[in-house]
Amino acid sequence: DPHLVCSVLVVLLPIIPLLVRPIFLKLVVMFFSVGCGRVCGRFTISGVSPQLRALSSAQTLSSSDKRVFVGGSGLTSVTRSNEATTIESMAKEAVDDALKGSFLSANDIDAVYVGNMMSGILSHQQHLGPLVANACGISNVDAFTTEACCGSGGAALRLGFLALMSGDVDTVAVVGVEHMTHADGPTVTKALATASHWETEGGKGETFVSLNASLMDAYMKKYGYTHDMFFPMADIAHRNASTSQHAVFKNKPLTVEQYDNAKMLTHPVQLFDASPTCDGAACVILTTNKSLVADQSPTYLLSSASCIDILPVHARSDPLHLHAVERSASEALRKANVSRSLVDVFELHDAYSIMACLSLENAGFVDPGESLFAAKEGAFELDGELPIATFGGLKARGHPVGATGVYQAVEMHRQLQGNAGKNQVNNAKIGLTQNIGGAGASVFAHVFANE
Repeated sequence: DPHLVCSVLVVLLPIIPLLVRPIFLKLVVMFFSVGCGRVCGRFTISGVSPQLRALSSAQTLSSSDKRVFVGGSGLTSVTRSNEATTIESMAKEAVDDALKGSFLSANDIDAVYVGNMMSGILSHQQHLGPLVANACGISNVDAFTTEACCGSGGAALRLGFLALMSGDVDTVAVVGVEHMTHADGPTVTKALATASHWETEGGKGETFVSLNASLMDAYMKKYGYTHDMFFPMADIAHRNASTSQHAVFKNKPLTVEQYDNAKMLTHPVQLFDASPTCDGAACVILTTNKSLVADQSPTYLLSSASCIDILPVHARSDPLHLHAVERSASEALRKANVSRSLVDVFELHDAYSIMACLSLENAGFVDPGESLFAAKEGAFELDGELPIATFGGLKARGHPVGATGVYQAVEMHRQLQGNAGKNQVNNAKIGLTQNIGGAGASVFAHVFANE
């Protein structure tokens, strides 16, 4: 009986020599799969739990049994037109929220990594590491900022993961924060454009609205689609945000008429194809010390991956092929030993309707040109095959640029812990987050799982 044999092997696992243990674990998973006749599809075989897969995954990343746990997570509500707020006050609120209800205190934190894009431009404030740490009562630690434009939060998350896996620190606070609404529109637009190739794009008048408009136009022409076909992407985000307590567009569902008749920004991008300017902060505390984790069934950060692409969009051989999206997703899943069919939730970077499509297609979840049809058929709903933007995504939760990647991590922690309220995905065990910098020039992907 293959099940009996594998059960015996798992019992004997602790005495297997360390050098062959990673290979052995993979063979166990494969043996269970073949023995039960499940080569593909959702992996629901009893006896092969996410915990075993998590251990196997961690072994592919390190020669030790080191695993990264989510010790706590917190966030502020995403807001607009809130001039009274400050970077440090928002960051403190998010960190305090992450510590609340956990076994952690500020004294347990060894490092603070802050994701932010525009504080130097919009607030004339750089040096956010000590600024945020000081505000949170954290001292004698590593503390500095990571910048990868819209992907800054994801970059900070990756830095935290790598620091923990290195063994140099035991517990880190990853904080994403952005304050945008105190500045006027043109200033924010110009600041955002610094994420493009300035010499050939931003400095020539291109904005991220116009760059995404060029992608949307190319996509529509390639597949023969019309603008109204993109409605399901915006609709999913707005409906999920309607029941999300921290979303900027909570209780604001979107109708077909509103979408079709909205203001044209840059053809073919209209108002409801774009994410709003807003403020917010989020924090996830990562640790390798399981005793500091309050969750009865811990959430793991299984893997982290990133990749870059050519910065100027026009210089890419095929602008609709987002190489960094494709590779970062593939690498994160490979390192976690997780197939796409096992992913229960995908928090994607839907800053624009077109970017939601390109994310799903280039990450390998949908064939090229098919994402709009899958969305219309309900594949990405909370009860669909692959739920996306479960709290509203960038489009309707809001996109406080440098904080977005950390918001995704906090939301994934809530989903996997079953704490998502009306936005809960049933039986969510494995999730992928992907945070994009610019128009796909730098991308950060992370796989989370629950025991």
